[in-house]
Amino acid sequence: MDKLRNMEVMVAVVEAGSFAAAARQLQISAVMVGKHIQQLEAHLGARLFQRSTRQNSLTEVGAAFYDDSKRVLEQVRWAESAVERSRAVPQGLLRVSAPFTLGNHVIAPLVADFLQRHDQVRVDLQLTDSVVDLAGEGFDVAVRIGQVVNEGLVARPLRPYRMVIAAAPAYLQRYGTPERAADLARHQCLSHSVWQRRVEWTLRDGKEEFFWPENARFVCNQGDGLRQAALRGLGLIMQPEVLLADDLASGTLVPVMQHCLPVPRPMHLVYAPDLRQLPKLARFVEHVVGALGVA
Repeated sequence: MDKLRNMEVMVAVVEAGSFAAAARQLQISAVMVGKHIQQLEAHLGARLFQRSTRQNSLTEVGAAFYDDSKRVLEQVRWAESAVERSRAVPQGLLRVSAPFTLGNHVIAPLVADFLQRHDQVRVDLQLTDSVVDLAGEGFDVAVRIGQVVNEGLVARPLRPYRMVIAAAPAYLQRYGTPERAADLARHQCLSHSVWQRRVEWTLRDGKEEFFWPENARFVCNQGDGLRQAALRGLGLIMQPEVLLADDLASGTLVPVMQHCLPVPRPMHLVYAPDLRQLPKLARFVEHVVGALGVA
């Protein structure tokens, strides 16, 4: 039994004045109107109308139920209109997950630009190198680096995530410029502590493969800490291009061994499929894909 539909029919009968008038208003038969009322009375265990050959009048119980039903239907219409309003204009809270380095240097500025354009949207940006469970952890959208495992999510491709090897001019002047991956053995290399536990990036030199040296003089668990050491001439750094982009552009860091760089990793913007996507998510996806999407 569709309780809301039965309540809607009952309210229509009261306001239209008769079963026949309600039937015309609802575009159903008078017999069907009668069935809805009968279902409702059977469910409630009470008569709602006093029926006669001339008219149908509300019982005392019917009058009280009519008032309550009208309020319920008004609340339903209000809730439906609220959803429609939320679908018309980007608004509400958008929860976004992104890897730490990419999120800090690329996604956070994009979020700021997005919020400047949409003043009714709020964003909770969480930076983590862990793969979040969108549904389980309440995220609307996430940026992921690497192959996307099939989770029933929409995955929009973004520009590949690239690494770069670089050093300060003072370091290169003192120790020379490495040409091949094998040259790393005689250089001061700055290493991310994650690489001490699992090798994530493989260097290629022709047909040979090399790994970033583990016996680094300086190890740090954050890329920006390694960047600061590299800027001071402490050694060679291998970090995401997005982290070092400004330093490379200004010349404070110089790229080296560009033919040995690890293969770029795919990057995607992922979110749950929805036939009627909320504007806050739709506009954010457009914003990020427009800035970072593949050509």
